Amino acid sequence: MFQGATALSLDAKGRMAVPSRHRDALTLAAEGRLVLTAHPHRCLLLYPEPAWQPIRAKVLAASSLQAGSAMVQRLLVGFAEDIEMDGAGRLLVSPALRQFAGLEKDVWLIGQGSHFELWSDAGWRAQQEAIFALGDKLLPPGLENLAL
Repeated sequence: MFQGATALSLDAKGRMAVPSRHRDALTLAAEGRLVLTAHPHRCLLLYPEPAWQPIRAKVLAASSLQAGSAMVQRLLVGFAEDIEMDGAGRLLVSPALRQFAGLEKDVWLIGQGSHFELWSDAGWRAQQEAIFALGDKLLPPGLENLAL
């Protein structure tokens, strides 16, 4: 299970060092095979390849003749890239995905259980502000009784 928020930097080639605490888990979960794709909120999603497969299958099972389904397919599957960690534990984020998510030097890797989100620094800060702005309306239906 992936959790936590980590501030990272992309190098001049667009490579990101995966935090050491996640490297072994990613290697075990997928033998180093990962999928990086776009998310509608303008971040990237990083999945171990086995966790991505059922999502991809579900997205592709929807009708491409329905406009909404076709848009989701174009975004999630159209941007999906198979990637692997190099010997130094780095991932290469392609120019197309960096442009999509507005990634420059400073980025955030956010654990989401089965996968990670990769945010630009500005995008992650905007997400936090949006959370704070919700105040007592933060909890969606089904989580009203959540106690922390």
